[in-house]
Amino acid sequence: MGERPTIRVTFHGVRGSTPCHGPSTAKYGGNTSCVSIRVDGNRPILLDLGTGLRYFGATWSRSHDEPLDAIALVTHLHWDHVQGLPFFAPMLRSGSRVEIFGPVQDDGRSFAEAFRDTLRPPTFPVTLDAFPGEFVFHELGDSEFAIDGYRVTSRLVPHIGSTVGYRIEIGDVVVAYVSDHQQPVDGSFALPDGVRDLAAGADLLIHDSQYSPVEFEKKAHWGHCTADFAVSIARAAGAKKVALFHHDPDRSDDDLDALTWDTGSAGTRVVVAREGTSIEF
Repeated sequence: MGERPTIRVTFHGVRGSTPCHGPSTAKYGGNTSCVSIRVDGNRPILLDLGTGLRYFGATWSRSHDEPLDAIALVTHLHWDHVQGLPFFAPMLRSGSRVEIFGPVQDDGRSFAEAFRDTLRPPTFPVTLDAFPGEFVFHELGDSEFAIDGYRVTSRLVPHIGSTVGYRIEIGDVVVAYVSDHQQPVDGSFALPDGVRDLAAGADLLIHDSQYSPVEFEKKAHWGHCTADFAVSIARAAGAKKVALFHHDPDRSDDDLDALTWDTGSAGTRVVVAREGTSIEF
C-alpha cells in the first residue's frame, strides 16, 4: 500500500458578518469565511467563498500555470460567504471551472438563480456570465455524494435562511464544516441530529463561535452561537479537534487569545482558527 497523501486544511478567512481591518485584528485576520482542503491528485475543495477567497486565488495564480478546476461547498448565500467570488483571480482565465454546491432555497428559486441574483447590476457591475471561467451549480439539502475522491455529506443546519453544513471524508480523515449555527435559545445546548451526522467522530470540526455569552443574550436570534456551545458540540459528537471559527468582527486578537479550554480529559482539542494557518493530516 502506498503512503496516504497529505491533507491540508487552510484558513483563508475566519471572520463572520463583515470583513474588518486594523491592528487589533491583524493576528487572526479580518477576511470572511473561506477554507480550502488540498489533497495531492484531487481538485481543491473551497468551503465558502467569502473575502478570504481572494487570497487563495492570488496564491493559486502565482503558483500554477494551468487553469483552476475546483469544488466549492457553500453553506448559504449571506454576503460574508460569497463576497469573494467576483474578485477570484483564477476565474478571469478561460478554462477555469468551479463546481459550486449549495442549499435549496426557501423562496422557490433554485440555488443557481439565487446565487446569480447576488452578482448583477445595480449592486455589482457585471454578472457571472461575464467571467471567462465557468461556474457549474448544484443544489442540495440533506444529501450524500462522491466527487473526485471525496465523500461529501450535507445537512440542513439551523440559521437564518436556508443553510447547510458539510462533512468531507478523504480516506479515513473526516473534516466537518458548520460555519453558521443557531444555538438553542432555551439554554439546553441541544445537538441537532443533522449537526451530529456531520460532526460525529470528525478529525476536525470547524464550527461557528461568533458570540460571547453576554453578546448571545442580546443577539440570541441572530443565527449564531458561543464558543462554549461550539466546544460542547464537538465533545458531544466525539470530534477530535474543533477549530473555533466565524469570529465576530468586533472580536480583537486579545479576545481570541483569551479563549482557552481544559482539553486534557475531554478528548477534544480546541484551537482558534487563524487566517493563513493550516492543519495537516
